[in-house]
Amino acid sequence: MLQHHRRKRLPSLALATATVAAALTAGPLLTAVPATAAPAKYADDFNGDGYRDLATAAPYTPVGGKTDAGAVVVNYGSANGISASRRTVITQNTAGIPGTAEKDDRFGTSLTSGDLNRDGYADLVIGSNGENAYAGAVVIVWGSRSGLSGGQTVPDPAPSAHDEYGMSLAVGDFSGDGRADLAIGSTGSDIWIHRGGFTKASGAASRYELATDLYPGSSIYGAQSLAAGDVNGDGTADLVVSGSQAETYDDGTFVYLGSASGLTRQTFLRNGADELAAVGDLNGDGYADVVTSTYGDNGVTSVGGSVNAYLGSADGVRTRAQTTITQDSPGVPGSDEEGDWFGNALSIADINGDGYGDVAVGTIHETLGTAKIAGSVTVLRGSATGLTATGAQSFTQNTAGVPGTAESADRFGASVRLSDLNGDRKADLSVGADGENHPAGALYSLRGSASGVTTNRAISFGPGSTGLPTSGYLRLGQVMLR
Repeated sequence: MLQHHRRKRLPSLALATATVAAALTAGPLLTAVPATAAPAKYADDFNGDGYRDLATAAPYTPVGGKTDAGAVVVNYGSANGISASRRTVITQNTAGIPGTAEKDDRFGTSLTSGDLNRDGYADLVIGSNGENAYAGAVVIVWGSRSGLSGGQTVPDPAPSAHDEYGMSLAVGDFSGDGRADLAIGSTGSDIWIHRGGFTKASGAASRYELATDLYPGSSIYGAQSLAAGDVNGDGTADLVVSGSQAETYDDGTFVYLGSASGLTRQTFLRNGADELAAVGDLNGDGYADVVTSTYGDNGVTSVGGSVNAYLGSADGVRTRAQTTITQDSPGVPGSDEEGDWFGNALSIADINGDGYGDVAVGTIHETLGTAKIAGSVTVLRGSATGLTATGAQSFTQNTAGVPGTAESADRFGASVRLSDLNGDRKADLSVGADGENHPAGALYSLRGSASGVTTNRAISFGPGSTGLPTSGYLRLGQVMLR
């Protein structure tokens, strides 16, 4: 276990854990085919072969007999997409990874990536929110020609100010100096920016605390999620923070604009319940747009969920939503039902190659027939005017071509990821179902095409085929690389 300031354990928002007998046998860190290194074209190409890779966490995996220690599986992309055999399994017992796997560490509760040391290979950043009685911890695993290998701890600059350090993560060049920075959130009101210029010997060049309380009513309490993208088109990454406004307890999304002098607050997009944000260019105008979701409990009832799109501009994010979409919106399959959690997971990328970013939306509590909490994923299209419900698609385990059958508590859509895993310039849809086989979990991959997501050649991996224990409480697919 990594050494951090020990704090009183807080109640976890994650599902209750269960003790299992299976143990993860440590094996070689690398199982991917070596590739020739090239400049890091993509923030998720860990072996530099020109194909994006997929990282998926199973944060409750037993490791060395320690329950809920956690593991991360990386499936390497190729001309044929991902496969179960081309992968790396990383735990805190893996050689070269800092720390030791211990009970309740939950290694993999957050993931992000980018080329932090500018060596031409993307690096994987892994958060463990349960580390040291919920103090939290963050580890960088370095990319290389032969894949992910070795790691370094990112020190907690203020362990007494918060819990669950690393609860949220994002990588982006927030200063515009050409070097990737790492943003780290926690349960507190502080967000730390670790400046680019990382080295394997010394870590970040420097770090600073993001000033979240410069304006009345602007303080953040708990950075539930972080995302990075250039919303004002100035060539510098901006930071999007989903959390609560400390003064009012309103949930929403804060937008901070990057610059050479640091990040400055642009706006607060207020929502009414649990929320999440993703960043991508929906209308192809060169400005990244912000998509937020509202789901969960709004203080009165358990809402069905909605997705809101805010367009980027030269001045930053426009504060009036371009559109709000629910499962009752015309063209969207299904119906808006209490407790569905439409929007519990979001991802943006261009699925059909038309130049507009599309949005994958998880609905983890979707009921299908008699199968409760079976889950579904809706794909919404981007267009010249922004996000639209026209041409929306919906996928479940009952969809023809999708492996398996929808069952109660499968939680298909617990996580989603849109990324081009086979290099055809069309994003593929990856889906986590962390309750599959109650609750070992599973990973699904569906291909993008000119007509949208297709189930042709869809594949699925269970824990056993990815190098994890074959039974027990793992929750594979609860978290995917953002």
